[in-house]
Amino acid sequence: MHSPTEVTGAGNAPAHRTPAARSGRKDRWADHREQRRRALIAAAVQALLRYGPQVDMEQVASTAGVSKPVLYRYFADKSQLWLAVGEHVAARVVEAVAPAVERVREERDLVEATIDAYLGVIESQPRLYQFLVHQSGVPGIQQLLAGTSQQVATGLARVISDRLHTLGLDAGPAEPWAYGLVGFVQAVGDWWTVHGQPIDRAALTDYLTILLWSGIEGVRRSAELPRELTRASGQAGQFADAEE
Repeated sequence: MHSPTEVTGAGNAPAHRTPAARSGRKDRWADHREQRRRALIAAAVQALLRYGPQVDMEQVASTAGVSKPVLYRYFADKSQLWLAVGEHVAARVVEAVAPAVERVREERDLVEATIDAYLGVIESQPRLYQFLVHQSGVPGIQQLLAGTSQQVATGLARVISDRLHTLGLDAGPAEPWAYGLVGFVQAVGDWWTVHGQPIDRAALTDYLTILLWSGIEGVRRSAELPRELTRASGQAGQFADAEE
């Protein structure tokens, strides 16, 4: 006797599926499609590294071991594919920087960890980083890069704010410091890759940390002084400059 929700046809196969069965099949198909899409993105990265910035869809398809029509089932055009690659790289940046920032407990280490994590992503695939940063013609890529910077800066600002509160200092500078740090490291990272990484990562991280931390430490010291003393110190410096 058949259940109310299943009717058998020829060969005793169900003539239709229950809603739960249809949903399960849909979920499996969605998972399969997403796995295939990730594999194609990985192939696009490899093709870019192999063929350079002029890589075309034929080369991507060949690297992936599929035909171009299969590739176009997942990405409408080359721009859509490179935007997906950009999302992949952006996720790697966030995945590298966020945990590094959260782990540290000292202010100087916070600056150093942020710089080192960001440069580490660039160092792992400099050609890919450069390709994406300069893909201004791909719709959505600049918004993606800006959104990634904002995401990193927002998380960094939260951690800096917590550190300032712990020290009993005003947390007002946290957000501009965070955005300034991210923008600064991005600009230096761009220079670093364009010039073929003329300085090793450890040394560059140390140089930038010294520069940035000296500025932050200076602001921190001035915040610990009475306002009148800070103003007097600034005026004394101006008078000294005038006398020279």
